[in-house]
Amino acid sequence: MSSKRAPAAPPQLPGFSYLQVLGSGGFADVYLYEQALPRRRVAVKVLLAEKMTGGAAEQFQAEANVMAMLSTHPAIVTIYQAGVSDDGRSYLVMEYCSKPNLQVRARSAPISVAEALRVGIQVAAAVETAHRAGILHRDIKPANILVTEYNRPALTDFGIATTADGSDPSAGMSIPWSPPESFADTPDFTVQSDVWALGATVYNLLAGRSPFEVPGGRNGGADLIRRIESEPLARLERADAPASLFQVLERAMSKRPADRFESAVAFARALQKVQIELAHSVTPIDILDDSPPVEEQEEDGELTRVRGIVSIDPHTAPAAGPTWERSAFAAGLGAAADATARRDTSAWAPGGPTGSASVDTGSDATVLRPPTAIPPTAPVVSEVDEGTILRAPQPVPEAGAAPTGSAPAAANPPARSRTGLWIGLIAAAVVAAVVVGAVLVASALAPPAEVASPQETTTTAPEPQDPVADFIAPPEKSDHTVRNGKVVFRWVNPDPQDGDTYVWQTVRLDGGEAEAKNVSEARAVVELDGDTQVCIDVSVRRENGATSDATRLCASS
Repeated sequence: MSSKRAPAAPPQLPGFSYLQVLGSGGFADVYLYEQALPRRRVAVKVLLAEKMTGGAAEQFQAEANVMAMLSTHPAIVTIYQAGVSDDGRSYLVMEYCSKPNLQVRARSAPISVAEALRVGIQVAAAVETAHRAGILHRDIKPANILVTEYNRPALTDFGIATTADGSDPSAGMSIPWSPPESFADTPDFTVQSDVWALGATVYNLLAGRSPFEVPGGRNGGADLIRRIESEPLARLERADAPASLFQVLERAMSKRPADRFESAVAFARALQKVQIELAHSVTPIDILDDSPPVEEQEEDGELTRVRGIVSIDPHTAPAAGPTWERSAFAAGLGAAADATARRDTSAWAPGGPTGSASVDTGSDATVLRPPTAIPPTAPVVSEVDEGTILRAPQPVPEAGAAPTGSAPAAANPPARSRTGLWIGLIAAAVVAAVVVGAVLVASALAPPAEVASPQETTTTAPEPQDPVADFIAPPEKSDHTVRNGKVVFRWVNPDPQDGDTYVWQTVRLDGGEAEAKNVSEARAVVELDGDTQVCIDVSVRRENGATSDATRLCASS
């Protein structure tokens, strides 16, 4: 099959209207549909008919299940539904992100340090959430980070994700962002492998290229693998990138997995520290926490399970180590929830009873849980298949012994006398009366205090904000001509501004990333190269670097 195959015909899906092709890959096509109810545009990923045999269908269904489990996270693409079309093809209905992915952005123009840090932290939180569910992504790269309508990054393409003990770890990986251990005779993917890819992705956003790509040099697969395995990471050629940021990326991309950050959240913490150093707004880390607080036991002895989103407080010092803070769970949890709202996970690293992640192998998928160093007075942790239940400790003293820290109790404590109680109450009343009298006398003798005149206060009405001030109208289709095996596309800028340019790239039917080009004229010339159809995505780029949504233009020979 040609690497540049034409996309298959879109399936007929009840309740959806087909709009256009978004992209094609080796296993599936992605189309833009409009859903009738609720009315919205959605991206539909459809497995190729010839891939329905063998393990591809099972892998496709696994992707649906993984995304359904994780897509409630704000930095993971939302999946709406999955099914099988009338012609027998499996499909996923997902959130449509119309803005260019981060690979296109990074190729067309440099991404600011502030945005790269923010994106790195938010995507690291999404990866940490997947890791805690026992899922390794294994293909983290800028092209798999889409941008939502609210300019938030959204991680996608869990097609080769696997459980932490999954087989065939090297299948489908992308060489430029893969760690050295993935090229070994026996490839090995771990949490630290995804940490490498996170570091490589942030590096790519800052440098405009993958970490071991040499501009103008040989960048074939073998060349990249050799550099990844043996050469040091090249320094960032940016004056606005501090040395501390490069040190974070260098550690994340250490050759030995044990030398990297022990988790995605530790990597995010390090990026937060750089934000603090640069006096930037600190991006919070959103992590799904499935460990409920200790609650009062019912008569049957069971505990109520509560789930909540942990938004790690960005104001805590990152140098103190990764501390997870639980948001308010529910009214009435009381001091027991406060006592268990913080857990120190700085020891989540291999080796030792407090330095390794616990793995629950009793359920269908391996679930990674951070360890908890339990002091003698901490609640007892009991691991079960469905989660971690915190139970209050039940110390059992030896026969005849008093609880630790308390004085021995008398066998038969004597009854207290009520006569002493009444005498104490009367004495207290007399003392109170004397104090009140003294206060009243002092108040009467004190000179009257001057009454300060009230100061006039003024309020300034806030200036109205324009909710569409940052909106950039996308290019509008004009026309195209086909001549001598080339297509000349033209478009119209509906709201031209001084300094406007255009970013366009060819839509590769093999699912890969074509080079993005920045041009000043509203036209592009593309070679058909034997294809029957060619498409490009084009966006308006303002002088400040902001870009519009992409408009897709297609032509046939």
